[in-house]
Amino acid sequence: MAKAQGLPPRSARKPEDCWDLSSLFPSDEAWEAALHAWEEAIPGYERFRGKLSQGANVIAECLEFDYRMDREGERLGTYAFLKTAEDTTNPHYQRMRGRFLSIATRANQAASFIRPELLAIPRRKMEQFLKDAALRSYEVPLRRILRWRPHTLGASEERILAMQTQMAETPSQIFHQLNDGDLRFGYVKDEKGRTRELTHGNFLSFLQSPDRAVREAAFETFYEKYAEHQNTLAATLSGSVQKDVYYARVRNFPSAREAALFPDNIPTQVYDQLIETVRRYLPSLHRYYDLRRRKLRLRQLCVYDTYVPLVPRLRLRTSWDQAVALVLKALAPLGDEYVSILEKGFQSRWCDRYENRGKQSGAFSAGTYDGAPYILMNYQPDVFDHVFTLAHEAGHSMHSYYSAHHQPYHLYQYTIFVAEVASTFNEQLLHRYLMGQAKSDEERAYYINHEIDEIRGTIFRQTMFAEFEKMIHEHVEKGDALTVETFRTMYRSLLNDYFGPDVKVPDLLELECFRIPHFYNAFYVYKYATGLSAAIALADRVLQGGKNELDAYLAFLSAGCSKDPLDLLRDAGVDMERPDPVAAAMERFDTLVDELEKIL
Repeated sequence: MAKAQGLPPRSARKPEDCWDLSSLFPSDEAWEAALHAWEEAIPGYERFRGKLSQGANVIAECLEFDYRMDREGERLGTYAFLKTAEDTTNPHYQRMRGRFLSIATRANQAASFIRPELLAIPRRKMEQFLKDAALRSYEVPLRRILRWRPHTLGASEERILAMQTQMAETPSQIFHQLNDGDLRFGYVKDEKGRTRELTHGNFLSFLQSPDRAVREAAFETFYEKYAEHQNTLAATLSGSVQKDVYYARVRNFPSAREAALFPDNIPTQVYDQLIETVRRYLPSLHRYYDLRRRKLRLRQLCVYDTYVPLVPRLRLRTSWDQAVALVLKALAPLGDEYVSILEKGFQSRWCDRYENRGKQSGAFSAGTYDGAPYILMNYQPDVFDHVFTLAHEAGHSMHSYYSAHHQPYHLYQYTIFVAEVASTFNEQLLHRYLMGQAKSDEERAYYINHEIDEIRGTIFRQTMFAEFEKMIHEHVEKGDALTVETFRTMYRSLLNDYFGPDVKVPDLLELECFRIPHFYNAFYVYKYATGLSAAIALADRVLQGGKNELDAYLAFLSAGCSKDPLDLLRDAGVDMERPDPVAAAMERFDTLVDELEKIL
């Protein structure tokens, strides 16, 4: 093991490979000073308590103060979060984030009277206030608050709920500390005989190995670690579900799912018809798995065989600089301004590029109103999928950039429902660019295979996750307990349906439900599936259209939350209240499988 390749510490990374957070704060000391000033400002809420019914001007002044506090809190919280993400084991930044969360909880308590007081104003009186010029710029957020009238408690109850903010994060915090900080997966030999440390960041790289023994060893080594901690992980996930159900009931929602969909004004039919439509196309997914089995010349396909490229001779190694260049070329249809802004962002260190010990796994974009829209990556040059991850996160960051530059603070924070459109739209452009540049059938097959796997991972897989979330929350809502066995049994039933009867699904894969971070943000994952479905439709529209179609899409990126998500998408050209976009994405999957089968 002396020659094994381990992860470097954060301090060993070159500055140019790390993000520059100075657009938020130039130093930890500057953050400390700003945190102190923010804390000192919290008592300012008291001058508005009990007075919101006095008139539109008082409401306007209160909202202006609240949004100013929220804006500064966003800047402070994002800096602390990003520093923690650099190394989740760093105690200094753990304390920093903990202090922020503690003060933010106090700020939430101080502001907790606002919604109840606004909702206590008689409807006719509030309608008169809304006609006042002082509230003209706040009408959209105020009307959204008024929608919460049936789900808002009195001032004292709201204060108690606000005091629970930090405590409610406990299940998620325990999961992330265990998953990102404490778990060590050991070492695996790759196809070249090199002993390498197995990590969240390179797990997919091992599963893409042409050597089946390597894939199997990585799969078993990875999930055996989750088996060792399955009771703890089941307890944390159960605690998170219990939290969701508790808050839904406290706020008088029929279910946790309806509570989660309410803020975006998404009807449950959108969720249900996604599952129904995707399930109708499961035979297409099973047909692809059989094609994969035949191409890999296997008697039976196993789950760990579902990621290796079917055109192994084009298994590409792509440096960071090459990845950036590819992404910028692919996004050219979005216009010179879009590409120029993104290129400058890459040059000015928006991105934290590579994995280091303790760094948060996966990838994300963290946009703020006042700072750069930062991107965390754990980039692996030999995982071509990471080029698509970069395009995906760049889509989020540019969405943040455009919204922040075209909307006031209180209307810039777009919802996740539309966020997943902006990110997967970029992946669609990258797919189509690469297919168009292919110099042979074999190369085209490689990229077709990649898009098939993206639709498989983003629509089929995330819909399976969405079904699982629906099942476990309904289980608790019926008064039943969630145990290791319950989680595994439910998840196994879905694995059997989605992989089909001919794919071998090892028992260890039942533990996958314990390693998905998004389950701690309930009813989030379905938005990946609806997002890609909308993105496929909008990419067709922009690429086949002209200036009007492009302008409509850029207006969508610039709109923030100035309208409800479904209305924003309708303005851009796609109606997600109908099953058509999901069905069209499934048809594209079918067509791609047909073409891949002909080439191979």
